[in-house]
Amino acid sequence: MVSKGPLLRLLTAINRRRMKLLMGLALVAYVACEWGRERLGHSPSIQDNGDQKVENKIEEGNSIICQLSFPSFCFEMFHSFTQKYPPVKFLSEKDRKRILITGGAGFVGSHLTDKLMMDGHEVTVVDNFFTGRKRNVEHWIGHENFELINHDVVEPLYIEVDQIYHLASPASPPNYMYNPIKTLKTNTIGTLNMLGLAKRVGARLLLASTSEVYGVKRRHHKQELSYWGNFCLLGSRTTAHIPEGVEVRVARIFNTFGPRMHMNDGRVVSNFILQALQGEPLTVSPSFSFYSDLVNGLVALMNSNVSSPVNLGNPEEHSILEFAQLIKKLVGSGSEIQFLSEAQDDPQKRKPDIGKAKLLLGWEPVVPLEEGLNKAIHYFRKELEYQANNQYIPKPKPARIKKGRTRHN
Repeated sequence: MVSKGPLLRLLTAINRRRMKLLMGLALVAYVACEWGRERLGHSPSIQDNGDQKVENKIEEGNSIICQLSFPSFCFEMFHSFTQKYPPVKFLSEKDRKRILITGGAGFVGSHLTDKLMMDGHEVTVVDNFFTGRKRNVEHWIGHENFELINHDVVEPLYIEVDQIYHLASPASPPNYMYNPIKTLKTNTIGTLNMLGLAKRVGARLLLASTSEVYGVKRRHHKQELSYWGNFCLLGSRTTAHIPEGVEVRVARIFNTFGPRMHMNDGRVVSNFILQALQGEPLTVSPSFSFYSDLVNGLVALMNSNVSSPVNLGNPEEHSILEFAQLIKKLVGSGSEIQFLSEAQDDPQKRKPDIGKAKLLLGWEPVVPLEEGLNKAIHYFRKELEYQANNQYIPKPKPARIKKGRTRHN
């Protein structure tokens, strides 16, 4: 006799509304196919000829009718209900961690969410959607291991977690300069709130720092300990703000690119790809790493015993001109390359020294530049097509006449 326990748990895990909709779609598909089979089954030519080839044609006709009678979007819905989530590894209670990702609906944060979810952990994403998008994590919504919270880290957050990836902050120049005071608050008050949370629950915190801390000094190799930039961010004046007993990991992130980047965030990769796809001039010695390499580096750093800053980037350096020419070639664009004046205080050398990451984390980038660019170009091409096919043109609404009460004199 089959045990009812696993079956009952499975049924209770499935949303009832979705189950009803799924059954309704299956019924519509069955009726449409039966109708097509009946129509073709009474054809005189088929009754008079029992040839196997004709029977094969009937089966082909049935499949065509099913597809015509059952719209393609219904098949997509059916597929989305039957295979809703990416594959998730099972972890036991002692191995499964409760992980908080601030800014988890952003470019890097959403990819980090994917990795941690598929590794079997429980992930809570906190984002105020200033630059993050729900589209980046919508494929996890409803999963028992996933939670999405609309929250600004400037305000305190009370939650029980084991690890905190603090990625919340606008990263591209147009975004962080749009509201500089808000950016400062996110990076100061928001970080203090996350340190306080880590102290309260005993969680380890990983802070996503930036290569910009090295300043504009034209130093070719950026080393974590031999060069502090314009200010020692981990000196005695700042470490006093780290609560005692809190384990902190600091990742200094260099240029990263890939799918889910904002199309208009003003960064080199997104600008070049969009301009090349649209046939516009490419307006121009950094290094670039693909998002999956960075995500693997963040996870390795979080789970290590390294408490000092670690560079995470790609030491393979290309000039802006080489980068522009490569993107033109991959896109097949005829865009010309135009040279503009450089941005103020923009570091000219961004090549990281990743010797520490190699030695202590066993980490280094593995995705070739051309492979990563092809994936990014494919994503941006789909985004442009999506925008072109979903243009919303608001129609003028007739003026409303406000009806008031009749006044009595």
